[in-house]
Amino acid sequence: MKSQGQISTSKTHDVIVIGGGSAGYAAARTARDAGADVAIVDQGPLGGLCILRGCMPTKAILRSAEVAALFRRAKEFGLSPGSGKADLSAIVDRKDRLIREFADYRIQQLRDPTFVLYESPGKFCSPHEIDIGGSRVSAKTFIIATGSSPSEVAIPGLSAVDFFTSDTILDLRTQPDSLLVLGAGPVALELGQFFARLGTKVTIFQRGRTILSQMDEDVGLALEVALKEDGLEVVTEAQVLRVTCQEGRKSVWVRHHGQERIFTADAILQALGRRPNISGLQLDAAGVDVMEGRIVVDEAMRTSQPHIFAVGDVNDVSPIVHLAVQQGEVAGYNATHAGKPSKKIDHRLDAEVVFTEPQVAVVGLNERICRSKGLSYITASYPFADHGKALCLGSSQGFVKLLCARPTGELLGAQIVGPEAGELIHELIAVMYYHGTAADLLRMPHYHPTLAEIVTYPAESIVEQLGAW
Repeated sequence: MKSQGQISTSKTHDVIVIGGGSAGYAAARTARDAGADVAIVDQGPLGGLCILRGCMPTKAILRSAEVAALFRRAKEFGLSPGSGKADLSAIVDRKDRLIREFADYRIQQLRDPTFVLYESPGKFCSPHEIDIGGSRVSAKTFIIATGSSPSEVAIPGLSAVDFFTSDTILDLRTQPDSLLVLGAGPVALELGQFFARLGTKVTIFQRGRTILSQMDEDVGLALEVALKEDGLEVVTEAQVLRVTCQEGRKSVWVRHHGQERIFTADAILQALGRRPNISGLQLDAAGVDVMEGRIVVDEAMRTSQPHIFAVGDVNDVSPIVHLAVQQGEVAGYNATHAGKPSKKIDHRLDAEVVFTEPQVAVVGLNERICRSKGLSYITASYPFADHGKALCLGSSQGFVKLLCARPTGELLGAQIVGPEAGELIHELIAVMYYHGTAADLLRMPHYHPTLAEIVTYPAESIVEQLGAW
């Protein structure tokens, strides 16, 4: 069935999914495969955040900066130096080509005749009806997957100056000579390092003691050292007071270690998080509870209304794409299996990757969480600076850290700061999936020389401390 232009006032579906991004499509596909009549409501542009403004475009441009950085190190590897001069417009052209391909494929999936696609805004009229383009459509169950937008931050003066967000900066074609980055989370650090590697003078501001403040401090400190070596200025424990602009130059005023300081640059990137897209949904008409700007859900992805689910960024539980997809699959199943035990999200294997260089990858618990839960654990780490393959690659920054339970040695979590951390973490996810131990990591063969074998060194230390094999 093609996209619906004129919408019947008597139309009804088994499941209506509001939003066609990664979480929404996963929910719709799961419900359809269970035999449900599924409609998707998406006002466009079709494709979703991950494809259009998130994972894929950022990783496309980051690759260009990685290549540029390697060019500049050519002499270190015995090669004739290359210019590595960046052309931001050409980088954006490459990104746009890739995104068109990814988006076209997702649009093809959304327009599959096994769905009904309404390309129009949707808002609730009641717990069982939504308004789509002026007509009412009903459903047995609803799944809200409307994603997120850059947060609106109340910093005096910021709204009065031109600034970039993580959405708008992806289309920038003229490279700024200098850039001030507000925030030090994954997106801020990835984009900050990208521009620094192209030659922009970048300053990053973080209110907390370390960057990546939701992770253990040793992770943030290790990455901070690497970023500074890449030419970035990182200002931690900085309270942003106000923003001003004079003759096109933007200034950020901060209180830093008791003193007021001013930093001036050509451009500002506001990267202080995202907020769920819930305005306009009329959730009060549906009786759906909202707390601090996000839709409240349980482990089955149900809202305060048992027949309405919310998945992905809109619930702000785990704003990471693969976890949003899992949420969508759980909601799609539960929406179509009334009367059967609900599937629930298991956060034991939650993972996150930061695509800086060195990369950061984490899974499961960290030390801060273990301490807050009163868990008895043991930890060990090993540096890439003492690892043969990393030295051969010229990528020796960072470390691997494992956390295991006492006295069993079961792997509770891991943090990696280093080369290809995003790939290496998957071995540890697999071991944790099967409730494996540090001893299991030692029993598993690891090819030499590889980056992967580094996990055996902290595993060996933990086994020795536990006195078990």
